[in-house]
Amino acid sequence: MDRLCGSGDLGSKFWDSNLSVYTDSPDLTPCFQNSLLAWIPCIYLWAALPCYLFYLRNHKRGYIILTHLSRLKTAVGVLLWCVSWVDLFYSFHGLIHGSAPAPVFFVTPLVVGVTMLLATLLIQYERLRGVQSSGVLIIFWLLCVICGVIPFRSKILSAMAEGKISDPFRFTTFYIYFALVLCALILSCFKEKAPLFSPENVDPNPCPEASAGFLSRLTFWWFTKLAILGYRRPLEEQDLWTLDEEDCSHKLVQRLLDAWQKQQKQAPGPQNAAFEQKIPGEDEGLLRARPKSQTNASFLWALVRTFSSSLLMGVCFKLIQDLLSFINPQLLSILIRFISDPTAPTWWGFLLAGLMFMSSMMQTLILHQHYHCIFVMALRIRTAIIGVVYRKALVITNSVKRESTVGEMVNLMSVDAQRFMDVSPFLNLLWSAPLQVILAIYFLWQILGPSVLAGVAVIVLLIPLNGTVSMKMRTYQVQQMKFKDSRIKLMNEILNGIKVLKLYAWEPSFLEQVEGIRQGELQLLRKGAYLQAISTFIWVCTPFLVTLITLGVYVCVDENNVLDAEKAFVSLSLFNILKIPLNMLPQLISGLTQASVSLKRIQDFLNQDELDPQCVERKTIAPGQAITIQNGTFTWAQDLPPTLHSLNIQIPKGALVAVVGPVGCGKSSLVSALLGEMEKLEGTVSVKGSVAYVPQQAWIQNCTLQENVLFGQPMKPKRYQQALETCALLADLDVLPGGDQTEIGEKGINLSGGQRQRVSLARAVYSDANIFLLDDPLSAVDSHVAKHIFDQVIGPEGVLAGKTRVLVTHGISFLPQTDFIIVLADGQVSEMGHYSALLQHNGCFANFLRNYAPDEDQKEHEGLQDGDEEVLLVEDTLSTHTDMTDNEPSIYEVRKQFMRQMSSMSSEGESQNRPVTKRHTNPSEKETQVTNAKKTGALITQETAETGNVKIGVYRDYARSVGLYTTLAICLLYVGQSAAAIGANVWLSAWTNDAVVDGRQNNTSQRLGVYAALGILQGLLVMLSAFTMVVGSVQAARLLHAALLHNKIRSPQSFFDTTPSGRILNRFSKDIYVIDEVLAPTILTLLNSFFMSISTLVVIVASTPLFIVVVIPLAVLYGFVQRFYVATSRQLKRLESISRSPIFSHFSETVTGTSVIRAYGRMEDFKVFSDSKVDTNQKSSYPYIASNRWLGVHVEFVGNCVVLFAALFAVIGKNSLNPGLVGLSVSYALQVTLALNWMIRMMSDLESNIIAVERVKEYSKTETEAPWVVEGNRAPKGWPTCGAVEFRNYSVRYRPGLELVLKNLTLRVQGGEKVGIVGRTGAGKSSMTLCLFRILEAAEGEICIDGLNVAHIGLHDLRSQLTIIPQDPILFSGTLRMNLDPFGRYSEEDIWRALELSHLHTFVSSQPAGLDFQCSEGGDNLSVGQRQLVCLARALLRKSRVLVLDEATAAIDLETDDLIQGTIRTQFEDCTVLTIAHRLNTIMDYNRVLVLDKGAVAEFDSPTNLIAAGGIFYGMAKDAGLA
Repeated sequence: MDRLCGSGDLGSKFWDSNLSVYTDSPDLTPCFQNSLLAWIPCIYLWAALPCYLFYLRNHKRGYIILTHLSRLKTAVGVLLWCVSWVDLFYSFHGLIHGSAPAPVFFVTPLVVGVTMLLATLLIQYERLRGVQSSGVLIIFWLLCVICGVIPFRSKILSAMAEGKISDPFRFTTFYIYFALVLCALILSCFKEKAPLFSPENVDPNPCPEASAGFLSRLTFWWFTKLAILGYRRPLEEQDLWTLDEEDCSHKLVQRLLDAWQKQQKQAPGPQNAAFEQKIPGEDEGLLRARPKSQTNASFLWALVRTFSSSLLMGVCFKLIQDLLSFINPQLLSILIRFISDPTAPTWWGFLLAGLMFMSSMMQTLILHQHYHCIFVMALRIRTAIIGVVYRKALVITNSVKRESTVGEMVNLMSVDAQRFMDVSPFLNLLWSAPLQVILAIYFLWQILGPSVLAGVAVIVLLIPLNGTVSMKMRTYQVQQMKFKDSRIKLMNEILNGIKVLKLYAWEPSFLEQVEGIRQGELQLLRKGAYLQAISTFIWVCTPFLVTLITLGVYVCVDENNVLDAEKAFVSLSLFNILKIPLNMLPQLISGLTQASVSLKRIQDFLNQDELDPQCVERKTIAPGQAITIQNGTFTWAQDLPPTLHSLNIQIPKGALVAVVGPVGCGKSSLVSALLGEMEKLEGTVSVKGSVAYVPQQAWIQNCTLQENVLFGQPMKPKRYQQALETCALLADLDVLPGGDQTEIGEKGINLSGGQRQRVSLARAVYSDANIFLLDDPLSAVDSHVAKHIFDQVIGPEGVLAGKTRVLVTHGISFLPQTDFIIVLADGQVSEMGHYSALLQHNGCFANFLRNYAPDEDQKEHEGLQDGDEEVLLVEDTLSTHTDMTDNEPSIYEVRKQFMRQMSSMSSEGESQNRPVTKRHTNPSEKETQVTNAKKTGALITQETAETGNVKIGVYRDYARSVGLYTTLAICLLYVGQSAAAIGANVWLSAWTNDAVVDGRQNNTSQRLGVYAALGILQGLLVMLSAFTMVVGSVQAARLLHAALLHNKIRSPQSFFDTTPSGRILNRFSKDIYVIDEVLAPTILTLLNSFFMSISTLVVIVASTPLFIVVVIPLAVLYGFVQRFYVATSRQLKRLESISRSPIFSHFSETVTGTSVIRAYGRMEDFKVFSDSKVDTNQKSSYPYIASNRWLGVHVEFVGNCVVLFAALFAVIGKNSLNPGLVGLSVSYALQVTLALNWMIRMMSDLESNIIAVERVKEYSKTETEAPWVVEGNRAPKGWPTCGAVEFRNYSVRYRPGLELVLKNLTLRVQGGEKVGIVGRTGAGKSSMTLCLFRILEAAEGEICIDGLNVAHIGLHDLRSQLTIIPQDPILFSGTLRMNLDPFGRYSEEDIWRALELSHLHTFVSSQPAGLDFQCSEGGDNLSVGQRQLVCLARALLRKSRVLVLDEATAAIDLETDDLIQGTIRTQFEDCTVLTIAHRLNTIMDYNRVLVLDKGAVAEFDSPTNLIAAGGIFYGMAKDAGLA
């Protein structure tokens, strides 16, 4: 290098220590300034060029038009290039004129000139690629300025020293160059306009990150605007930015699907042949049936392939950050040496302090870029997994669906996808931890020599210990997941069947089941938490033990080894670096174990069998036919016997075909087989044309009634009107508050069974398909509505005439009008043909008909004139004779009340009749909510997000649940632990200052002993506090869950009608999970970081009291950042949790309706729905991630200032300080950044998570129903003895402020009397039965049974003595025995006898498990008829004196209906029977019939008298052909 600079006047040495280091006024030699210093920026730019060009080529954002800014930048670049060339030509000029300049004056201008040209070209190329702000160039210009500052100073100094300028030309060009470089730097900090054709031009609220400048991105300054907004007022959904294109679900899911598809293709195994048949559409890889045994396709690889670029970026950032973290200990080492050396020049100290600050800032910026990269990737992974699981759930077979319940599938989406998100940030530790450990050991070896190996040995020995602890934790985790799954599944069933539980008084049995599962869950939780405490103890003690043993070995090995401040504190700060990866390891291991469990669950689910799209041939078919089955044999699952066998059916185009047969003979299965929902074992099925499907149990979406009917088709008013009219829905629209814009609750909860079925039918009519598969749509509606629908829709004159219709039915009266009839028996076609042909054939069908068909002459009555019929319909049924309220009366009544109030809306009454909204809304909000609900007919109240600060009361509640003494103990233990830690370090500081006598220190053993004692004390206190926390948090988890469960089980029915089950389930799953597993560790970490920060300040202030001056402004800055951050992040977290539930409700809704979605071919639309819900959730997650980074950068700036000032004050007070104290205070300062960061993060996490306590508390305090048992007022034994029921002046309303539903009802039913209850919709039939069971409480008046006022006794005393056969037969998953007798009160013989009487004996005895036959969720593996018979068996077992039948005969064929009626007549001969009649012929032989009208008694007499009287009942009977 010296040669390069030449000799003579201008020549100089390259490096001169006396000039640059050992002096009070340092400077660099001219040679160094002209060569290396000038080249540094150039080397950087050329090194960065290849990667940057590659990046630019692959990222085009549209080009930016030439702006003034761009022109200016280019002009400055060109000028710089000119200045360099001028310099070069000046050197040549000198060469020509005989003065020979040194070679460096040719090389440097050349290198700089070419680089400036490159920079100028880059400015233009970036503009064409749409780069608004260039990080590469900003760094380049910054380096140029920094490298220019030194010659700037030294040129002026030398001119002043010499009194003249030695080389005026180069002096001038240099200052021009410096001014231009400074301009270039300033210009490059401004960003360009947005590129043309970029999405930002159309986006109303784009994410500012995309257009942010380089510095803004580096410091996350672009987030500040949202932070300020969030501080000013709570954020709302419209404040959130729209997502970037590459973050949108559809993009991410598609990328993951493609990768998964490749994995499946590569996976070895027999299924590859199946891949040959391509399926159009995006999901080729996903939608393919796969053999069970084959699970080789690795989902992990698919994930890695999809997200590899983000991973690599993260790796690069992490690597740089890891290397940077080792610079500060080295600087600390030099600083301590500087303090020990009185002769060292002062500027060294200031330079060291500055370098420490710079190094910390670099670390901060790079670390947060790494985190941003990784967390965004984690969010994308979660999004992609949710999308893939959703798409898979649309195509799994029914056998798979039977194995995994809806709850388990939702868990895949919520819990398992979340696990991946949680583990992602730790992934880089897999390589980074070993790297940091190796580097730390290397540097420690430099200081302490081989003694380090003792410390390393401790680390190595502790790894297997940690390993065994986490393995054990993993097994607990898996078991706990199982408990959690089964608890959520059971809760889901309880919520779905809560009404039945109340009617049967079965709550205690289910309460016990849930509590049993919870008990097991908490035991595992406790064990796991103790292990967690032990591992905490291990990792708090590891760094200390390592330090202790290393230093101990170091001083004991050789008496001449002296422990001075440099060795002690530099090794301490290196051990602190070592502590971080070791601390994270347990978290990494547990995260990885959880993620691997989740990975396996997701992978197994994605490898499950799928429906074979080829199983139904859609293209070719025999001419003239619409549906053909040849020799078809079908099963529900491969391991089950076939349900349908050897079917040969041909249905011509345009035919109306009825399918009849007894319960369980396979009618619904036949429809499923035509839809391709069953597994085909042999034969062929062909279906030509589009299909519309009406399932037996209507599937209704949670959206408006209109959307349910349109079902994704464009609106055609004429067709829509016709669909509503023919399906008899117009009158319902008049009653519903929002007309067809009324929002329908989950599972159609606010419609009656009949309405649901008609909406489902209207959807089919509107779809205008070619083929209609109607699975018994007429059973849920009333006989005359059924007739209307048959005539107007299905029959030969209906709107579907000319289409192909397959109608499964139990109604005999329609059969003569069908083209032909298929009679099924035991899964085979027993007969097929036209009605008359079958009658003549004299087979089983003919016998069946003769028994059940009404006499021929009765048919005459059906010939009413059309006009007549219309009147009858409008008057009497249009809103169906079944009470629409059959199922969920309260809501229905609320709706009607809404209608009435809308016509006379009094302002003062407003806030009473509002739907149940949650608390925490201020009065003005309430008012708007009410009016909105009235306008739109929204039933389900929006889940409101709490805004503002979390109330102190919530923390108090949690502290109370933990136990006040426990809380106090935890805090005291932490104080003790911090004191012990400070003590140990102060002791170490004093030890390092011990005088050295004869090259050794005395009393080493005493020093070592006390240091060890203090350290071990600290470890024990940590463990004690962790154990105390476990005890407290498990107790809190138990109490909070118990309170929630007890309150929910006792909530009145109205609560469940207005609150979606998903919202309640969310409390039991997500919120309880947070209380179980998240709160305690969060609180512990918070306490840890809080005491760590306090100890740091105490130590620094004690050693350099001057520091107090800086503490105040830094604390103020910290407080500001904290206030801004917490307000914003808390609200973002709330928005995120609110937008999360719709994803899962939509998913569970989809899973229950897959057959309908597939039949109508709407899978793509539903994917789009799901994606948009996930995107809404992402919109709040993304700013939340950014808020953490924004916080990190700002808080670490405060921490880095602490480091800077600790070092600065140490330099200033150099003469009064000993090296031990400086080492102590600076090594503490180096840790403070992390502590401060975690402290805010944990405070915020605690605020976000403590909301779970608030939400659980809120639902633990809702209003409950009357007590189950009133001790002083038990019913007498054997009550009721004769079963006389009396209503005395009885009135009832659904909720305070609503109108009466039953008005002054007075009637008496004698014991043993059989009474039928009929009336128009909304007349109050179901309400009457609900009042009997006190599901609704009296507004005035009373009900007496055998003279005892039912309001005086406990609910269970009442309900357990009455029996009901409800309309919807609900079963719970579990054994059949549990479904009949959950309390185990009856003997085996009793149960078998009940089964025999309910005609289930043959079915149950044919099952290998007998009474232990497992019913699936909701009893899905029994037909609807069989479920109804199970309900009958329940009634027979209970055999009380009062029996209520609520339209129990709706879904049953006539034969079974006859059996049930017969059983009721014989078995309940001496009981009081109240029947809400559906088919009038069932009550024609009753003692009396009660006709209700508008909540009052209209007629009450024997059927014969009523018919003779010619009133309302006569009209109904006439219409049903019975009068």
